[in-house]
Amino acid sequence: MFKLTSLNLNGLRSAATKGVADWVAELAPDCICMQEIRVQASDIEGRFEEMAGLKGHFHFAEKKGYAGTAIYSKHAPSDVVIGWGDKEFDAEGRYLELRFDTPKRKFSVISCYFPSGSSGEERQAAKFRFLKGFFPHLIALKKTREFVLCGDINIAHQQADLKNWKGNQKNSGFLPEERAWMTRLLDAGAEGAGLVDVYRLLKPDTTEECYTWWSNRGQAYAKNVGWRLDYHLATPKIAALARHEAIFKTIKFSDHAPITVDYEFDL
Repeated sequence: MFKLTSLNLNGLRSAATKGVADWVAELAPDCICMQEIRVQASDIEGRFEEMAGLKGHFHFAEKKGYAGTAIYSKHAPSDVVIGWGDKEFDAEGRYLELRFDTPKRKFSVISCYFPSGSSGEERQAAKFRFLKGFFPHLIALKKTREFVLCGDINIAHQQADLKNWKGNQKNSGFLPEERAWMTRLLDAGAEGAGLVDVYRLLKPDTTEECYTWWSNRGQAYAKNVGWRLDYHLATPKIAALARHEAIFKTIKFSDHAPITVDYEFDL
């Protein structure tokens, strides 16, 4: 089995003080994709190059204390791709791809942190720019290799993916345009990207069990007023190998819960 985990940390240093390394050691994933690590290379040196025996790879944001992605892996990649070729968003450290290629296989694990538009119109416009540019990148990637993209997508796709869907239809993360983008991403037709929402493949009917993020306001976590913002998005051949999922709601390194999927293959 290939055990793959995704987790938005809201800061690697903060999560470290809460015992994230011990938890990763206990979980023993093959790879763990992290988003919003909020560190620079100087913060990593001598402290975070490895975690629980896994070697770390990083895409740092240019702005200190902001965004950034990481993948810790038990397996040595054949290549590391930092950024997806967009100057604006590569400066924010939002995309990291580890390639595990062999003569018989081309396969990637991607950690991606989609922008949030919740702070206002300017960031929502940036989010839409990201979505517009990222879609063709994923289509082109899918034509050349199999992959799983793990990340904080910052979009709840369907009504079942958040508690208060009626009241959030005009809020970032559940806007009609964002949801339509997700629908197109998962569409196997000529106009779509044909990716698979792995969690929904395994758990098509869950509602309150599916949430991975809770606001820090109004006792949202205690009342389970959540959103499903963290995904595994895979090419169909890889998604077909998914066997088991787990959302660790009681693990509180940040306002996001880790999500793990076991895939029936080995690197």
